[in-house]
Amino acid sequence: MRISVTIFLTDETITPTRLARELEQRGFAGLYLPEHTHIPVERTSPYPAGGELPPEYGRTLDPFVALGQAAAVTEDLGLGTGITLVAQHDPIDLAKQIATLDHLSGGRFTLGLGFGWNVEEADDHGVEWRTRRELVRDRMGLMRALWSDEPTPYEGEFGSVRASTAYPKPVRKPRGPVLGPRTLVGGAAGPKLFSHICEYADGWLPIGGRGLSESLPVLRAAWADAGRDPAGLQIVPYAVQPSPGKLAHYAELGIEETVVQLPPAGEAEVLGLLDAYAPFIGEGGGGDRSARAV
Repeated sequence: MRISVTIFLTDETITPTRLARELEQRGFAGLYLPEHTHIPVERTSPYPAGGELPPEYGRTLDPFVALGQAAAVTEDLGLGTGITLVAQHDPIDLAKQIATLDHLSGGRFTLGLGFGWNVEEADDHGVEWRTRRELVRDRMGLMRALWSDEPTPYEGEFGSVRASTAYPKPVRKPRGPVLGPRTLVGGAAGPKLFSHICEYADGWLPIGGRGLSESLPVLRAAWADAGRDPAGLQIVPYAVQPSPGKLAHYAELGIEETVVQLPPAGEAEVLGLLDAYAPFIGEGGGGDRSARAV
């Protein structure tokens, strides 16, 4: 079981470079960072976890800048987003950011993407909430065109791009219909989510990892119906509070990587928790570039 971490890095927490070095030295597999461009004060969207929205949501570092710093001070540590709010980006710019980070890191980037929960944040980006999933699907298609080996045009419902020269390219080779870096889709289990995963992703990034015993057979059936290679489906439980029993259960389900949650805290607290998580890192738990860049 590879153990990665996620954390809300902010202007008040441990720095990306310090954390990345410590993770690699201690044998963790990867670092995943969330994204929020801003949090409108006049907000009606309920916090998905319930209660008041924690202050770190409005203080998050840009994940691509922070991961670029992490890439520069490590050799094998996986680098991921959890999640990129694709609907809130210009897809041509985002394709360049992703390909550049993946190229400079030697293929270590995982694009964890999702559809968001904060209506007001998305609205400020001009996102129509009811069609955001279709918008993400369309933007993924446009980015795949830019990542193709040959200049490839794309004409979609929400955007288009001419056949273009666009380098660098992501490191990984195409996997069925998937081009670009390792791609995982976050969100709650359901037919619409699973259709997105089967169409343009390598797997699922389920938050918390609950209900996987019931959900995985459904996803695997949809994956097979889509003609995807059964061995290629990746399930990566995200923002998990780990325990030996929970990780053993994931292993029984065929899961090879789990992303555990760190608090948005300073250096001493974060490093102390890394020490507490150390027993969960078994043989092969650290970085493994071959698992990412093929």
